[in-house]
Amino acid sequence: MQGNDPTLPESLDEQLLRAGFSANGEFDALILENLGSATARLRILALRAGLRRGLLSGDQLLAGVTDPDVDVRRETLTLLAHEEIESDALFRAMLACLDDDDALVVDGAIFALGEHLYVGAVDRLCDIAANHDDARCRESAIAALGEIGDERGRAVVLAALDDKPPVRRRAIVALTNFEGPDIDAALEKASADRDWQVRAAVDQLTRGEPD
Repeated sequence: MQGNDPTLPESLDEQLLRAGFSANGEFDALILENLGSATARLRILALRAGLRRGLLSGDQLLAGVTDPDVDVRRETLTLLAHEEIESDALFRAMLACLDDDDALVVDGAIFALGEHLYVGAVDRLCDIAANHDDARCRESAIAALGEIGDERGRAVVLAALDDKPPVRRRAIVALTNFEGPDIDAALEKASADRDWQVRAAVDQLTRGEPD
């Protein structure tokens, strides 16, 4: 029997994958129903499809951010990074995710808050950039501080030039949103960094600047 028999019933996963691209709303009820599925993967697929279809309320998005499953929380945060958000409750929930036990949830929250240039997160981002145990979170926090460009992040971004190479490379990029003699001195020092990618990042940043 051929595995691609068109008479075989379509799985629920497949229906939800297709649902987000439906033009006539025939799957909308299915999407909304599976936001409450007992299976995390189905909740994720329903979230993706619901956002594409513009079906989700703030409460439904909030449920994704606070979902008991880490994969659902990560996915919701990643999706929210690219959505317009006006809900204070959603931003508060995203801030709460900065204290999540799962580092990738923290990373997702940092990314989303940075993409939204959420100034209310700066103090927490500074703390994560300086003190989090997971280098991925420190790196993401440095990137977000660079995007936001708030002066409260300056000292932390400069200090990140003494962190692990990936964090140092991210700090070079983040420094583009800050100005001053301390920034110039830090870039000069980083141009001799032992990591060639850090040196390359400095070179790319400063190439073409007037002497």
